[in-house]
Amino acid sequence: MRDAALLGARFLLGGYMGIHASQKLLGKFHGPGLETISKIFEDNGLHPGREMALAASATEIAGGILTVTGIADPAGPLAVAAAMTVAAAFNRERGLMAARGGVELPVVYATLALTLAATGPGKYKIGPSIPGRLAAVGALVGGVAAGAIVAKMVTSTPAPIEASTAEAGAEPPAE
Repeated sequence: MRDAALLGARFLLGGYMGIHASQKLLGKFHGPGLETISKIFEDNGLHPGREMALAASATEIAGGILTVTGIADPAGPLAVAAAMTVAAAFNRERGLMAARGGVELPVVYATLALTLAATGPGKYKIGPSIPGRLAAVGALVGGVAAGAIVAKMVTSTPAPIEASTAEAGAEPPAE
């Protein structure tokens, strides 16, 4: 039962990472697409915006695939957790709740990812896990990279929410 639950959680998280990335890259699932998200990244201190958006999408796609398959565990969940940590910092000005564009959803994804990284993929997986020491080094490097991006965002002055959403063609959050 435990292994089936872990497989379900891996499919859920990995699938949503694919959807999340396709919103950025392709504008699918009501997403902004690469051109618009690049501008939003720039407005929030992530320069160059296009390259940062591509890196975020690549991390979400790779992390999602590795999470679903269980290959090289815990690399996939740790990549997802790092990307969602940056996403939570990105949404910090909008508060806690997802309905206002806040940090709720990225925090939930990061929590699930860290839980999967800690528990392992279970017996239903395609490939081998990463040896413990290498996984620890990868987690440290990924954590430092995510921390550096978060620090860059927190110390930069974000564009006003209304300006970013108006330029993106989206409605500002309801009051």
